Amino acid sequence: MARRGIISILIICIILFIISLFEYAAVSKNSYGSIRRRDSFKAHKLYSDLRNSLATDEPPLNDTNRSRRCEPMHVGFVCSGHKSNLYLMTLLKSILFHRNKPLHFHLIVNKFSDKVLRTLFETWDIPQVTVSFYDMNDYLPDIRWVPNSHYSGIYGLLKLLFPTVLPNVEKIIILDTDLIFTSDIDELWQLFNNFDYLHAIGLVENESDFYLSKKSTIWPAIGRGYNTGVILYRLDRLRNMQWDKLWTRVSKKAALMYGSTSLGDQDIMNTVLKQYPHLVYDVPCYWNTQLSDHTRSESCYKNNKIKVVHWNSPKKFNVNNRDGEYFRSIYKTFLEMNGDLVRSVLYDCHNISGDNSQNQRDVCDDFTKGTLNKWRTLLFFRNFEYIPVDYDVTFVAQLSYDRLQMVEELTKHWEGPISLTLYVTDPEFQQANKYLENSEILQERTNIAYHAVFKNGDYHPINMLRNVGLRNVNTPYVFLADIDFLPMFGLYNVIRNTLSASPKGLTKKALIIPAFESQRYRNRFPRNKVELLQMLENKSLFTFRFDVWASGHSPTNYTRWRNAKSPYTVKWEPDFEPYVVVRRDVTEYDGRFMGFGWNKVSHIMELECQDYEFLVMHNAFIVHQPHSPSYDIAKFRMSPIYRMCLQNLKELFVEGLKTKYGRSFDNKKVSIDPIIS
Repeated sequence: MARRGIISILIICIILFIISLFEYAAVSKNSYGSIRRRDSFKAHKLYSDLRNSLATDEPPLNDTNRSRRCEPMHVGFVCSGHKSNLYLMTLLKSILFHRNKPLHFHLIVNKFSDKVLRTLFETWDIPQVTVSFYDMNDYLPDIRWVPNSHYSGIYGLLKLLFPTVLPNVEKIIILDTDLIFTSDIDELWQLFNNFDYLHAIGLVENESDFYLSKKSTIWPAIGRGYNTGVILYRLDRLRNMQWDKLWTRVSKKAALMYGSTSLGDQDIMNTVLKQYPHLVYDVPCYWNTQLSDHTRSESCYKNNKIKVVHWNSPKKFNVNNRDGEYFRSIYKTFLEMNGDLVRSVLYDCHNISGDNSQNQRDVCDDFTKGTLNKWRTLLFFRNFEYIPVDYDVTFVAQLSYDRLQMVEELTKHWEGPISLTLYVTDPEFQQANKYLENSEILQERTNIAYHAVFKNGDYHPINMLRNVGLRNVNTPYVFLADIDFLPMFGLYNVIRNTLSASPKGLTKKALIIPAFESQRYRNRFPRNKVELLQMLENKSLFTFRFDVWASGHSPTNYTRWRNAKSPYTVKWEPDFEPYVVVRRDVTEYDGRFMGFGWNKVSHIMELECQDYEFLVMHNAFIVHQPHSPSYDIAKFRMSPIYRMCLQNLKELFVEGLKTKYGRSFDNKKVSIDPIIS
């Protein structure tokens, strides 16, 4: 066993030496900008794969070593707002990609980021990662008095409060969210072992001349001072010296002399260390390579392999730097990396047991196992600001990346709030975010909530996506629609007026919006019901899916709708799947239905079981826009196994309704969608 261990170590050393030569050759002579991000990614991936494959040859850890090795590292962040959440997700990818030990993340957050990041971590489901959240409102009074003019506002000052926030934690690494790791964070953690008995804070020197200025408003520092983007805290020592009173006393005195802080917590930290220099341990520069406009970090990364990149400029990733393209390529690597790759288990810290024999499979395994997936979800990834009005209603839909261009046209037809859930890969997410940011039409709309669910598996989880959008509305009513439908002009206000005329609201009621379709890619959109009826007569519009799936919408009773002057009630019939306006607390869609077929039918069936009344709006309509067939429809058409598995799920769902509601349905009278030619 010992010989095998020695051989493994020698092999690892040789491989790491070869990889180091590769990386050195790539970055020598200041040729950072010419390196392709895929080469950088492959180097890290090769190292990771080799490390994991050779780990099995090492002697097993005894209980003492495992306990020490598997003790979680504590890492803290402050997050507030959608941009901070976006930065954090990319930073987490870089940390988790390289890590070899369990992690405990501590996040000081506002109410908005609490909801978004709790959802992210719950759906990401990363092994050996624990997350704790702390409401920043509990701590803001402790820092609100600090005069501060930093562009990040008051929130950066919260980093000073971790010794108080975490009374039972001995040591922690505090990180800004605008960082990227290129090495294992455990290497940074091990620097705590270099602290002497007086050290309580570890920092990297500031890589600009800001603190060397002779301006009278600059807070004091030792030389160039220290940057607080990466902080190593010995929390136990800071508590023993009553850190909260120390920094408060020093800051109040400095504020009287120098005025408002320019760099927030960094000014306060440097002023304290100026008076108490024995507290600081100098962390090597490559653990916080700072890319501000006036950085001197080149002197560091010319001679060292960088381990952390810090975009500490208001310009962030557009900073002016001679090697900016190289650093942006590192950032883009993790920006577009599939976040599910970091879900791997740390086997040295994981108890593996159970029967490893192969269970018997059936042909529907691939279809049904998709319902067990967890899809990483990032809510509200763009700015959303909306206060509901009376009888307000949100348009709710889901879409894939190839339907993104439909959003602009939708907003021309619906002026009210919208909740959209995108199903995307990580690269598609970045392109979608860039498209939304650059769209002149969408830039001004802050009443659109965008959520991202990241692809995982072969099947489109359509009902799960709908549920994400449904759960995250703030209006009393929702219009459950699809992205490829355009509402009639003014429909938002028509619905609100209808709701205001109903004294009891929509309790156990669903308003049906009649659906029509155009089979032409370029067609005039009807301005009102009169024009729509004319287009029906000249066959430039049709009732939706009249020729291939009439049972889906025929219960709407289009013949009666033509002449109706007020809403009318219709009866549920098998396979009915109208688009409806309901209360936002409506039962959710059944997440087991994925891809094409029966996803809306099952939802309307459950509303029928709950004794909903279906009311058709006489003065409203939506029109389906033609588009290329989806991948899931193609699978449905081509695969008899897919259709068989869907039929099995349908029968299981119907049996579930009988158990839940005591309602029986004749399976012969409910069917899955036909194969559309």
